[in-house]
Amino acid sequence: MSHVNHFDASLWQTCDSLYEKGQLLYLKLQDDYGLNVNLLLLAQWLDEQHYYLSDQDWRQLSEQVEAWELKVLKPYRRLRKLSKHNLAEAEYRQMLEVELMLERKSQGMILRQLRQLPNEQGQANLPRYLGLFQIEIDQYHQLAQTLIR
Repeated sequence: MSHVNHFDASLWQTCDSLYEKGQLLYLKLQDDYGLNVNLLLLAQWLDEQHYYLSDQDWRQLSEQVEAWELKVLKPYRRLRKLSKHNLAEAEYRQMLEVELMLERKSQGMILRQLRQLPNEQGQANLPRYLGLFQIEIDQYHQLAQTLIR
């Protein structure tokens, strides 16, 4: 059981690339099922690295991120969405930039936690993370096929 000693910037660069390709899928999973996009992307990235977390680690990571986001990110996101039609385009873009900064803070928190979690050498991460939301991997793939072209 080795620990993750370092992740470089390529982690979130890779996640940004994945997000660009599947943005509609990720936003639907976030909005309809409550998944955290950063954690979903992380699960995919960790699977590519053959680094597997336990169900307990995923629950703990998810709970910690959710607690912070409930206090900060989600209220801000709600405010931004409500403000969209009452702001000039430049003001709205500024709000999006602040939300992106908050997302990066969330990513930093995820990385700090991840560095403390051992590799379990087991089941893939994506089905484990989806399972926290009672989503089967087949459901995920069906959604992906309809939303990603």
